Amino acid sequence: MPDDSHKSLFPAAERLGRRGFLGASAVAGYTLAAGPIQAQTVIRTDPAGLTAGDIVIPTATGAMGGYRAKPATGGNLPVVVVMMEVFGLHEWIKDVCRRFAKAGYLAVAPDYYFRQGKLEGATDFQTQIAPIVMRKPDDELIADLDATIAFAGADGGDLARVGVTGFCRGGRNTIVYAAEGTKARAAVAWYGGNLTTSNEFLTRKPVDVAARIRVPLLGLYAGDDPGIPPDQVEMLKAALAKSGQTWDLVVYPGAKHGFLADYRASYSAEASAAAWPRCLAWFKEHGVA
Repeated sequence: MPDDSHKSLFPAAERLGRRGFLGASAVAGYTLAAGPIQAQTVIRTDPAGLTAGDIVIPTATGAMGGYRAKPATGGNLPVVVVMMEVFGLHEWIKDVCRRFAKAGYLAVAPDYYFRQGKLEGATDFQTQIAPIVMRKPDDELIADLDATIAFAGADGGDLARVGVTGFCRGGRNTIVYAAEGTKARAAVAWYGGNLTTSNEFLTRKPVDVAARIRVPLLGLYAGDDPGIPPDQVEMLKAALAKSGQTWDLVVYPGAKHGFLADYRASYSAEASAAAWPRCLAWFKEHGVA
């Protein structure tokens, strides 16, 4: 699929001006911690034709919140698990679920930091966000994602067609699950950072575990992203080359970290218009659609 596609990014989406965005109750959950709202437009995907809303996902160690969107009719739907940024399960992540649902998926975003704390509304990374996201054990993460997939199966999802995707820290988690999880068929990581980070909780370094990914992995990265420098992307490529799996890493020149997130100043309509259909095509090519 060519990178210069400029077709409508989300044909079923409603575009709202800044005033409409601030006044719309459907987007009241947006966290502004990630940066300023775009002054021009933001994307809101109309839930018409969908069954969408907050959910509760059973796990072995407690009830986990989440958000699910799926077509209002039909069953045996392909599943996409959407992994959030470090800013919590806010409205943009929910909108991404609706975008996948408009494409025919059962999309579910689990709130897997619920044991560590509440991210929504947090504004300072060092004092509020890091103490939560840096203390999420990878083993617990994998178990929560397995529980999310089980929920989707009981909710009309086809467990033979499961994809995982995620943004920022969720992109990192996508790589980890592609290597350690057993229930997905394909994965798409959006600017997944922390490629060389580990601690007593984050025990899997993406640049290490990428060598043993179990499923086809697509990575979508920004060319102007100081947090994920080119040398780390090259390290990830070297590890993936050892995996024996199908993989592709695409870097969008000039794009910044968070380029799909239209509520952030780093949003790039051009990079998004190329990357979103590439994501959908990857899932279709590898048996998820």
